[in-house]
Amino acid sequence: MIEVGLIGFGLAGRAFHAPVIRAVPGMHLAAILQRTGNEAAEKYPDVRIVRNLDELLAIREIQLVVIATPNDTHYSFARQCLAAGRDVVVDKPFTTTVEEAESLVQFAKENGRLITVYQNRRYDGDFQALRKLVAEGTLGRIVRFETHYDRYRPQLKPGAWRETTRPGSGILFDLAPHLIDHALVLFGLPEAVTADVRIERENTVADDAFDIMLHYPGALRAVLRSSILAAAPRPRFVLFGTQGSFVKQSVDPQENNLRHGNIPASGPWGAEPEENWGLLTVPDGEKFKQRRIPSEQCDFRDYYANVRDALLGKAAPAVTTEWAVNVMRLLEIARESSERRCTIPWK
Repeated sequence: MIEVGLIGFGLAGRAFHAPVIRAVPGMHLAAILQRTGNEAAEKYPDVRIVRNLDELLAIREIQLVVIATPNDTHYSFARQCLAAGRDVVVDKPFTTTVEEAESLVQFAKENGRLITVYQNRRYDGDFQALRKLVAEGTLGRIVRFETHYDRYRPQLKPGAWRETTRPGSGILFDLAPHLIDHALVLFGLPEAVTADVRIERENTVADDAFDIMLHYPGALRAVLRSSILAAAPRPRFVLFGTQGSFVKQSVDPQENNLRHGNIPASGPWGAEPEENWGLLTVPDGEKFKQRRIPSEQCDFRDYYANVRDALLGKAAPAVTTEWAVNVMRLLEIARESSERRCTIPWK
């Protein structure tokens, strides 16, 4: 049994880590660090609640520490946990700079510890279905992949650290890591990046929209988009190929279910009715043939199952340190491309 300590009980810790860890066989949520408030104790009365990191690290049984705190604390918390001989999962983004990311990777290596990033959205069932279509060549040569991760919040959220000028704030660091991860899983590293990172709402200091184009060899382009003013959400996924297309309109329901504590009693947490499945369109003579593609049988638990197996020496980490650093590099290149208003080659 792998004993786990969770740092942070905001939205990330409460919705996307604690219930997932609890649902994975071979893992035990032993302690939660919540600096103030009693929400963690009320939700998990059988879990030890601590108020600072030293108190958490004093629990010798804890092997794995999960960091679900504001982005600008990831580096310092992760380094302290690694120094204390713990393995670490960091919520995305890994850090706030490539320099910090590379430093953590080297420090983990020197201390013989595992460190990885929580790229949970690659375990959305609809993305895995799309990934299968690409791998099987169903659409022929892929020329365009679009993914959107939108919100609608026209008013600023008082007190939200993501809407400040703190390092790692803004929607680019909040949502782009998921979309970049999808593109890298499907197509690998790009040749170049063109990005527009901007502020769309009035009286806002942190970026709240972006368009990122990843350039691949030939005609292939991956377009990653997000806006916080999307009252009418765009399609979740669009995939064009020489032999057809795939469009998924709705977002995998796992996030919404976990936000509201609606965890299915059985089956995958992202199960959707057939009418919400992605639509595959392929030519059929002079006409077109369409059919729904069911989402794959997976969910966020698969991420932590992989971490468990990696710690037990049974599997390689799904999100390697090299992968984590490359995502950070692409975030920085996207920022540079936007500021310079030009295409930046992958270095």
